[in-house]
Amino acid sequence: MNFALSEEQQLLQSTVREFGDRELAPYASTWDRDESVPDDGVIAKIAGLGLLGMCLPSRYGGGDQDLLTAVLCIEQLARISPLCAGSVFESNVGPVRVVEMFGSDSQREKFLPRVCQGKLQISVGMTEAEAGSALTDLRTKAEKVDGGYLVNGAKCFCTGGGHSGAYLVYCRFGGALGAKGIGGLLIEKGTPGFSFGKQERYMGLRGFPGCDLIFEECFVPDENLIVEAGGFASLMQCFDIERCGNATMALGIATGALEYATQYALGRSTFGKPICDRQAIQLMIADAATRVDAARLLVYRAAVSADGGFPSVKEASMAKVFANETAKAVTDMAMEIMGGYGYSAQYPVERMLRDSRGWALAGGTLQIQKIIIASTVFGRRFDQRA
Repeated sequence: MNFALSEEQQLLQSTVREFGDRELAPYASTWDRDESVPDDGVIAKIAGLGLLGMCLPSRYGGGDQDLLTAVLCIEQLARISPLCAGSVFESNVGPVRVVEMFGSDSQREKFLPRVCQGKLQISVGMTEAEAGSALTDLRTKAEKVDGGYLVNGAKCFCTGGGHSGAYLVYCRFGGALGAKGIGGLLIEKGTPGFSFGKQERYMGLRGFPGCDLIFEECFVPDENLIVEAGGFASLMQCFDIERCGNATMALGIATGALEYATQYALGRSTFGKPICDRQAIQLMIADAATRVDAARLLVYRAAVSADGGFPSVKEASMAKVFANETAKAVTDMAMEIMGGYGYSAQYPVERMLRDSRGWALAGGTLQIQKIIIASTVFGRRFDQRA
């Protein structure tokens, strides 16, 4: 396996890193404190680098890039703050990929160019109060009527809720139970009968909008049907791309925490010498560096496995589990190295630690990912309802 990046990928990686340090890092703590998203000016600069929709086809304004190249960019921005990488994440590994891969030509023409221009963000509405890990228990219903569907139900924990302009909503069509009745509708903000709950406040990832999506006799036209009933497997195949993005966000956080703790250890002195001379610090940094490199290799392998299509479900799940756990462990280790300063909001590590916790909950819990991995190892499914 060739682990070397191309010259173009290395140059892009370096460019995005420098851009993030120069243009975004000074505002990361402010976005967290004010719970605000980067403004249109920041998004325009990100779009100017060609990072929005870089994995989408060029005929719609995208960059025809592979998943690994997008992962490289998300990682460099997430090491500063996941908020910095949010727009790149959504436009390359989010539900927009469902539209790209399963939508009609007219749907692609309508939505993809706006995503690439930074004029539209698409979020996913999948989780419900009684359907999280057991997603096939979802109850949001799409009833066929003349010219479209009437949607009734509610989604919770929707990242981007209230902010994004469109939502890929997993619905149950007709009376079929389980996965057979599930498909996806793209529902635009402002559609009559579609409203939002109050904005959630989380321990970390502050600034990421998130709220319930509420549908009450919401009419959605036929042309907004992206995945027909019975297409649950297709939806989840695309979600493995998003899981690679989730793992990359966690990897970026871990990388940022390791870099900050390393610089702190070089500059902080006790008893007359830098703390990096202390063996205890050396051991912690060595452990953190090894975990981060191992997570990076798993994430890159999962991204490469997509090869223009879908990642391996096993490799995507392994990458998510290990990167999520690494982010939690390394941010905690960085705080330990910095002592009281690590616990202070004046420094970014406490924010990184808070942010690290969210990725293990989003995109499928670690326990669910481990069950998926075990299923691939044993070569059989394990029915959690049995």
